[in-house]
Amino acid sequence: MPQAEYSHIIVGGGTAGCVLAARLSEETANNVLLLEAGGRDWHPYVHMPVGFAKMTGSGMTWGYKTEPQRHAGNRRIPYAQARVLGGGSSINAEVFTRGVPADYDRWANEEGCPGWAFEDVMPYFLRSEGNTALSDAWHGTDGPLGVSNIANPQPMTRAFVMACQQYGIPYNHDFNGARQVGVGYYQLNVVEGRRCSAARGYLDPARRRPNLKVVTGALSQKLIFEGHRARGVAYLHRGQLQTANADCEVVVTAGAIGSPKLMMISGIGPADHLRSLGIEVRADVPEVGANLADHVNIDLVAELHDHESLDRYRKPHLAAWAGLQYALFRTGPVASNVVEGGLFWCSGEDRSTPDLQFHFLAGAAAEDGVGGVAPGRSGITLNCYGLRPKARGTVRLASPDPLQAPLIDPNFMGHAEDVDTTARGLKISRDIFSQPALAKYVRRIVLPDETVKSDAELEDFVRNHCRTSYHPVGTCRMGSDDGSVVDTQLKVRGFEGLRICDSSVFPSLIGSNTNAPTAMVAEKASDLIRNGQ
Repeated sequence: MPQAEYSHIIVGGGTAGCVLAARLSEETANNVLLLEAGGRDWHPYVHMPVGFAKMTGSGMTWGYKTEPQRHAGNRRIPYAQARVLGGGSSINAEVFTRGVPADYDRWANEEGCPGWAFEDVMPYFLRSEGNTALSDAWHGTDGPLGVSNIANPQPMTRAFVMACQQYGIPYNHDFNGARQVGVGYYQLNVVEGRRCSAARGYLDPARRRPNLKVVTGALSQKLIFEGHRARGVAYLHRGQLQTANADCEVVVTAGAIGSPKLMMISGIGPADHLRSLGIEVRADVPEVGANLADHVNIDLVAELHDHESLDRYRKPHLAAWAGLQYALFRTGPVASNVVEGGLFWCSGEDRSTPDLQFHFLAGAAAEDGVGGVAPGRSGITLNCYGLRPKARGTVRLASPDPLQAPLIDPNFMGHAEDVDTTARGLKISRDIFSQPALAKYVRRIVLPDETVKSDAELEDFVRNHCRTSYHPVGTCRMGSDDGSVVDTQLKVRGFEGLRICDSSVFPSLIGSNTNAPTAMVAEKASDLIRNGQ
């Protein structure tokens, strides 16, 4: 079995892995290996902003489905997780948000994570951000993750923003500024008409460093230990089992599904579960794979009178024209991320901080598992979710075989408050679509149709149509208590030379998309590692 020696091995080439590989290889004394199970980010869809709509059900994901969701129609729901260099940042909708300061203050003051309050993590947000439009105390301008305004929002997106204002929601030009509440246009991880993923922003500039090796198509089989010290990783590459050894640290960055899976296969997790699969228990850590939290979408889909949305470009001749426009000028519909408009709002008057987030899509059936409109028609979509759901789920192993998919049970709608909040959001979506700015374009509401009226019917619709928003966190929870998987330096409790640095360490969900916060965690982790903390 071939072996190689490195100072640091990073397992997982998603957002966090790319950040860490770039930062750790800045130190010439380090010799860094980055392992990614997926392929290179070569596909054109990765780099076209509109490509998001083509990738949630593509071969660049693991093809996961949840276990039957007992509180959500007993459905097995598609659960897209990226399998490509750059991870979620290579296939997501490029929306750049980071939540409110109170989210991180809660981590520090209520959830046992001192050192992770907003004032502690804000410098890392600023260090990662390369904003091309905003420059103040809330924004960085020189970071690797490029951020820009939408150059020319789609007409239907403009109508949505106007409809929200007619409903009584204030306009907000910056969801990452002093005030999150309101409606506006999202800033995007797009630069000069191309996606700026963590692979492009962080990893590409570092790829020529002689002390950084990136191996794609490398499926990690297990972590290798000497006693309680992590010494390396065994991985499958091109059909051959290989071993890499780390002098300093192994850093697991495989995400909220992949990280607990690798830990459990390596014998670190709930002892009874591991023994039931014949896995030798190295450490009984019950919370590995527990505490899974995710934002749970509900979609409102409308059919339009005419072809005002991006759906019109499904016609071959218009698609060809749009492609040519993008190839020549990096403009036009291909330069749209589809999810251009955003809204943060409160589900009731008793809420002082937004507890709902809405994404407006200038098209219908843009995402895997979402219903569309009648053939030949054009549509629009407004999805929403509760920002801080109460339900918690699990990730467990189906088999000790690393090639087998894990058992993912997010427990969608497993808490009554989650159902209530989401149903309130659906009512608000309907009200927004009834405002004059949008109503004049809408032929009919397809989902939910007019037969869904009462509160009970709305809640039933929520349970039977909800889906993931692709924001899983928490399965290797960070904290100060003995039950947490990692401490506040992201070190795995009871082990040496082993850290976890990705969204799985979030103690709870933050009130926004999760890509920018994941980059922040990795930025801070790079300092912890380089400073020997």
